[in-house]
Amino acid sequence: MPEYTALAVLSVVGTVLVEVFWLRTGIFRRAQYWIAMAIVYCFHVLVDGWLTKLSAPIVIYDEGRITGLRVPWDIPVEDYLFGFSMITLTLMLWVRLGQRDDALDGTDRTELTGLTDRTTTQETP
Repeated sequence: MPEYTALAVLSVVGTVLVEVFWLRTGIFRRAQYWIAMAIVYCFHVLVDGWLTKLSAPIVIYDEGRITGLRVPWDIPVEDYLFGFSMITLTLMLWVRLGQRDDALDGTDRTELTGLTDRTTTQETP
């Protein structure tokens, strides 16, 4: 496996392991996360597609270090993997640090951010 590809795969595996065994933010169960990732990847495709287009590339990859699989618009698949890791780790740390700050000062800001798994309770009059 080419080096860039191997590192990209390891970054995804490492990111998932950090979530499962260390941070435990529950981010993968949240619709907000997946919506944010969809928005980010829409822009990723536009920008990365322009940067890596084979007709006039701005960023040139050593073809011996990647798989050579490019979708869509000439974007190497490895870019999606590294993008996933970078964005997901950032969001996980953001959520985790926010939870820590809430615990330290005794406030609950999660209602404002919508990052809790809320259960619906009915109040009786």
